Amino acid sequence: MSQKSGSQHSNAQPLGAATRLIHAGVPPLRDGTGPVNVPVVRTSTVRFADTATHADVHHRRATGERVAGYGRHGLDTHQALEDAVTELEGGHRAFLAPSGLAAISLTLLALLAPGDHALVADNVYAPVRRVDDGLLKRIGITLEYFSPGHDELAALIRPNTKLVYLESPSSLLFEVIDLPALAAIAAARGITVVADNTWSGGWFYKPLSLGANVVVQAATKYIAGHSDLMQGIVVVDSPALAAKLTSAYESLGLTIGADDAYLSLRGIRTLPVRLAQHQRHATLVAKALQKHAQVARVFYPALPEDPGHALWQRDFSGASGLVSFELKEGDVSVANAFIDALQHFGIGASWGGYESLALIAPPERLAAYRTWNSAQPVVRLHIGLEDPQDLIADVQQALAKAAAVWAAQKQSLLPA
Repeated sequence: MSQKSGSQHSNAQPLGAATRLIHAGVPPLRDGTGPVNVPVVRTSTVRFADTATHADVHHRRATGERVAGYGRHGLDTHQALEDAVTELEGGHRAFLAPSGLAAISLTLLALLAPGDHALVADNVYAPVRRVDDGLLKRIGITLEYFSPGHDELAALIRPNTKLVYLESPSSLLFEVIDLPALAAIAAARGITVVADNTWSGGWFYKPLSLGANVVVQAATKYIAGHSDLMQGIVVVDSPALAAKLTSAYESLGLTIGADDAYLSLRGIRTLPVRLAQHQRHATLVAKALQKHAQVARVFYPALPEDPGHALWQRDFSGASGLVSFELKEGDVSVANAFIDALQHFGIGASWGGYESLALIAPPERLAAYRTWNSAQPVVRLHIGLEDPQDLIADVQQALAKAAAVWAAQKQSLLPA
């Protein structure tokens, strides 16, 4: 916050979350003036006035202080974004990674060692399993998948269990888990809890306040908000965890460009208003889908009929733009026909930008979820900032075309 703003509010009532987020990482005034946004500071080399300063900075960094001894450590732009995401998640310190998956890999490598065991929710972001199969198993780390809605966490904990990894809601069916209950079980045994908070962008859900110790996000999505960069964040709740993350971060040589840090910092300022609009549009689309004869189920925690609605009401302050639905009839080819018929939705694996997207939820991924009990295809929609009535009309005409494809398929199977 600027020097002026800080002096005005030092003795006032606590500031609201949106006010704190708007001002987190804003550069102070110097000589009475200054920019609204922190400048983009690009460098590979950090210069020092003398050898004593050089040595002092490296000593301070070695003791955990956030100072830059080299360009990879990040200067003003990076530190401003770190401050903003730390404020957003209510944590102790943030780390910036080149992608959401890089943030996840960093966290797992920082907090687990050969011989350790981790429990991972079975509805987790699918690339976590690739990290498990392609990296963690080779270095002697065991990930075991469980269903938070079906399995007793306490019964699965082993003497070498060091971490529980959760995602709520998940990114395909949006199951909501009871994070406070699970975190309490883990905390009683000294186990670190990591939560993926990408679905809420860090705005509608606060895992660190509910018992998690670490939050990861793909800032690529709602924080950046414009589908123009790749980025991940990790936020920890304590100096001890910050030290572990710092060690791994340094060893892996992770960094992001100053321009990308600036874009995320710009995106975070409008995060609350963008997410409110995503929620409004997604709710309208979800309700329209509920009424459609070709739709069997709609997955959106803000709907009263959703299985996770009660937990969502208790722990969340809003919902994002992600909506999934199960077709009542047809196979994967019919779901693909629906997606191909859409006119205002792009086809893409990401989400969180201003534009609407559609993608089939891969059946092989859904099969890994204990909560999934159907053979019907599921389509995931990211509802963007277009006019919601245009999106609803588009979905309805695409469903009509998909129904025609299914009718033709059934007709072809009839006896001649």
